[in-house]
Amino acid sequence: MKLFYHPIYSQLALPAHHRFPISKYQRLYDKVCANDELSAYLETCCAPPASLEQINLVHEPIYVQQFLDGCLESKAQKRIGFPYSEELVKRTLQSVGNTIGAAKEALSSGFAINLGGGYHHAFADYGSGYCIFNDAAIAARCLVNEQRVDKVLIVDLDVHQGDGSAAILAHDEDIITLSLHAEQNFPRLKQHSDYDFALQKGCGDEHYLETLAQALNLVIRLHTPDLIIYNAGADVVHEDELGVLSLTLEGVLARDKMVMNSALQHHIPLACVLGGGYQRNVNGVIEAHWQLLRAAHQCYGEK
Repeated sequence: MKLFYHPIYSQLALPAHHRFPISKYQRLYDKVCANDELSAYLETCCAPPASLEQINLVHEPIYVQQFLDGCLESKAQKRIGFPYSEELVKRTLQSVGNTIGAAKEALSSGFAINLGGGYHHAFADYGSGYCIFNDAAIAARCLVNEQRVDKVLIVDLDVHQGDGSAAILAHDEDIITLSLHAEQNFPRLKQHSDYDFALQKGCGDEHYLETLAQALNLVIRLHTPDLIIYNAGADVVHEDELGVLSLTLEGVLARDKMVMNSALQHHIPLACVLGGGYQRNVNGVIEAHWQLLRAAHQCYGEK
């Protein structure tokens, strides 16, 4: 199994007490490397940074160039949530490139993970909620344009609706968007995914997993995708400070295994991205994200 990663994911200088747990990527990768059983199945690799041509497939060129040049208006930069820096540009391009790489690897071997990505709040002409360029939409459109696939399904299980993905792909019949999210969470104004499953505050493991099973069965049966890109947001746990759902770690593991087993059952390649997770206790964030690696080992480790 290939794990796409770059140290630049955590090499972003942020103001003191910034809300985003930027250290989680390096610490999660270190935990992978320290686990002999898991690391034996994983090969770390890195794809080229995303190109301007790839990003412009789904984003407005003016917005793209303004971000790359550091010319966004202060209000637009503030909406993203990160201060502009050259490191932010390099990190963004690398992370999007690794999602493209993971998607291509999944088509080749059946499965891959980008230990970053999940920038589903990025719209065509602006960034939002720590998301600058929409990596899943870019990767899906790249593969469709290259005629590697006919149909891509984006399964977004972050606690927050994938509003940017929904808006960008609203009229794209080749890329299907499925979002299972908390109704009372950011963003306040929801977009229309192809399939939206809004859950109420406090939703726990049982109802969540029942809803997910129904959603996956419906969408896979109707669309028979050639590839699934899975946003495995870890902000669905009860302890998350920016989410209002109440999954346990066991529930997150069951969720991730359900997505993987659905892909395996239907012989669909699966590329995973990390998504969100927001706890002041970074160890708690890492444990929530860790369930994705556990699920990968249990579902794909001996395949």
